[in-house]
Amino acid sequence: MARIILRSDLEGLGKRGDIINVSDGHARNYLLPKGLAMKATEGAAEQASKMRQARDVRDHAEREQAQSVASSLVAHVITVSAKAGPEGKLFGSVTTADIVAAVQSATGIVLDRRDIETDPIRTVGEHQVRASLHSDVSFPITLDVVPE
Repeated sequence: MARIILRSDLEGLGKRGDIINVSDGHARNYLLPKGLAMKATEGAAEQASKMRQARDVRDHAEREQAQSVASSLVAHVITVSAKAGPEGKLFGSVTTADIVAAVQSATGIVLDRRDIETDPIRTVGEHQVRASLHSDVSFPITLDVVPE
């Protein structure tokens, strides 16, 4: 087993600054050549501690910002207009890009479309979608889909 320090967040392994044990082959053939990790030595352990402290400070700031965005968006009902037939079925569906554009035009808050979790919306009316801006901050957004 190789003892390494992660230089970036890796799904399934850990976060930046974590000291972990991985197989020798994984460290030698993938993590070290790509610059995703470095060997854990005495001096590097001190550097890893500083990376963890910086990560914690940045994580706290991002969480605070996500919570302020969440508290302002939960109170709003975002209106999305889409082409629909007479029965209320949409021609197509409301996409995450449509939701992000509607949120930005209604509130001025810029979201990333990958932060929105939704099933395809194919009817007019009120719908709930989930937004996850941070691993600890997930909140509902209420959409009112109206025909154009």
